[in-house]
Amino acid sequence: MGLALPEGRHTCLVCIPLELITCFLCLRMERRFISVLLAFWMELPGLAFAVWMLICFYASVSGYPNGKVRAACTSMIPCHGSSPQLSPEHTITVNGTEFKPGDSIEVHLSGPVFEGFFIQARDAEHLESPALGSFMLADRRVSQLLTCGHTKNSAVSHTSKAKKKHIKVYWIAPGDAPKRVQFLATVVKKYKTFWVKIPGPIVSQPNALSPTTPLHATSEAVSTSHPASYLSKPFNASGCGRTKFCIRNPSNCDPESASCFFLSFQQERSSVFIEMSGPSEGYLAFALSHDQWMGGDDAYLCVGEDHRIHTITAYLKGRSPPVLDSENALEDVSWRLVDGLLQCSFRRSIRLPAYKGRFNLDASYYIFLADGEASEGGVIHKHHHQPLITNGMYNVTGLPQDIGGSRSPRLIKAHGALMFIAWVTTVSIGVIVARFFKPVWSHSFLFGKEMWFQVHRMLMLTTVMLTSISFVLPFIYRGGWSQQAGFHPYLGCTVMALAIFQPLMAGFRPSRHAPRRQLFNWFHWSTGTAARILAVEVIEYDRVQILQSLTSAEAEGRLFKQIVLTIYVCGNIVFLIAFLAAINQI
Repeated sequence: MGLALPEGRHTCLVCIPLELITCFLCLRMERRFISVLLAFWMELPGLAFAVWMLICFYASVSGYPNGKVRAACTSMIPCHGSSPQLSPEHTITVNGTEFKPGDSIEVHLSGPVFEGFFIQARDAEHLESPALGSFMLADRRVSQLLTCGHTKNSAVSHTSKAKKKHIKVYWIAPGDAPKRVQFLATVVKKYKTFWVKIPGPIVSQPNALSPTTPLHATSEAVSTSHPASYLSKPFNASGCGRTKFCIRNPSNCDPESASCFFLSFQQERSSVFIEMSGPSEGYLAFALSHDQWMGGDDAYLCVGEDHRIHTITAYLKGRSPPVLDSENALEDVSWRLVDGLLQCSFRRSIRLPAYKGRFNLDASYYIFLADGEASEGGVIHKHHHQPLITNGMYNVTGLPQDIGGSRSPRLIKAHGALMFIAWVTTVSIGVIVARFFKPVWSHSFLFGKEMWFQVHRMLMLTTVMLTSISFVLPFIYRGGWSQQAGFHPYLGCTVMALAIFQPLMAGFRPSRHAPRRQLFNWFHWSTGTAARILAVEVIEYDRVQILQSLTSAEAEGRLFKQIVLTIYVCGNIVFLIAFLAAINQI
C-alpha cells in the first residue's frame, strides 16, 4: 500500500528514484508487463545493480503487503493506480470520548473483509497536521507500529495481506495533545479497492469548549454526512427567470425530459437551494469557475452508486480528477434516479468561511455543467463530452435569469470550421487541378498565366489564409499557449509552418527545364503531402472536440453541423466533377 521505504533502508541513491519511477509504472502497467521489464533489466551487466533493481521493483509493484508504508504518512493514500472509493464500509470506534495526557484509548477498526489498513490520530481542527500520540498493539500477528514524522509509533498498519475483519489497538495520548483529536484510517479491501482517511470519532480533553465551526474530515473519498431523502416526484422549471436562476440545455427544455440538462439556484435568506437534473446513470456535476477552463474551481457532484445517489463537494485542479472531500456544507440533500434521469437537490449557505475550497455564492462566476460514467464503488470517470459552459459570468443570487450555454466556444467552433474548409475543400481542389487539369487547360490563360496554375495558386493561398486565421483563434481564446491540450498545439504549429513554407518555396521555383526543377517538384510534393497528413490529425481532433461534444438534443449545434455537412458535400461534388472531366479528356 503506497510508496515507502522498508524498515532499515535509509540512504539508497539508486532505489529512491527507481521507486518513484515504479510508482508511476504501477499506474500505467499490469504486473506481468512489469515482470517482463524486470527480466530485461536483469540482463544488464553488473550483478549489484541488478540486485538493487530487483529489490526496488519488488517493493513498489507488490504494493507493500508487509505494511511498511511510512511514505504515506502525510497523505494516507496508497499508490495503487486507481481512485479511492466514495462511501466507506468500515468504521472506527473507541471506548471513550474524553482523555487526559497519558491516558490509553482502545481503538477498533471493523467492517467487511480487508487486506491492508493504516491508522493515525490527528488534531481534529487541523486534519492535515502530523500524526499525534503513540499506539500500542493488541495483536502483533496482524498489526505493527510505524513512525510517522518525528513521533515514534504514531501509526499502525498491517503486517501482511491476510484477510481480516477487525483490528484493535491502543492509543496513548501525548502530553502536548490538542483539545480534540480525531482518528483516521485508510482501508484496502483489495489492490484497486480502497478508502482514504475514513473519519473516526473525535475524543476531547475535559472541559474543552465546543467548536464554533463544524468539524470535518478532509477525506478524499467520503461523501457528505447529511442523510439524503428520496424525491417522490421530479422537479420542474417553474419559477425559472422569475424566482430561480436557471441554466438549461437545450434552451427552455423541461427537466422532466430525458434529454434536458438542468441546473437551478434559488436564494432563501442566507442559503441557496440548488437543483440539478440530466440524462445520466453515472454522475452529474456543476462547478463555479473564475474563467472558462477547468482548474481552481468549486465543484458539486451527484454520483450514482448501487442504485443510490451520493452528493459530494469537490475541488478541481486543472484537468486531473476532482479532489473529493466530506466537508459538512450541504443540507436537505435529496435525489431521484428513474429511467436514466438523475435528479438531485441540496442546500448550502451563501458564505462558508470555515470550508476551504467553497466559493461565496454572492459573486459572479462562469458555470460548468457536466455528466459522465461512474464505475463500481462510485469511482467517476472523465465526462462524456465537453462540459456545458455559460457564455458569461453570472451571480446566481442576483437577478433571476433563464439562460443556456455552449459545449464548445464560438472561437473554437470557428477554428474547427476554418481548418475543415481549408484542408478538406480548398487544398483538395487545388491538388486535383494541378494533377489533372494541366493538359485540359494548357492553352487557357488567366492574367497572363496558364489557367490551371492560377486556379491552383489561388486555392493554395486561400488555404494558407484560412489556416492562419484558424491558427490564431485558439490563442485568442486561451490567452496564450495551452499547457493542457496535449499534442494538438504542436501539430497545429507544424501544419502552420508547412503551410507558410509551401508558397515561399514556390516563389523560388526554377524554370520548367532547369536542372533543379525535379528536386523542387519533389520538395514541393513532399512538403504539401506532409502538411495534409498532419492536418488530417488536427481536423480529427477538432471534430472530436466540437462535433461529438454536442449532444443530439443541443439545438444550438444543429445549424453548425448542417453548415459543415453542406460544405463537405459540396466539396466532394466538386471533386467528382473535376475527376470525371479529367477522365473525359484522357
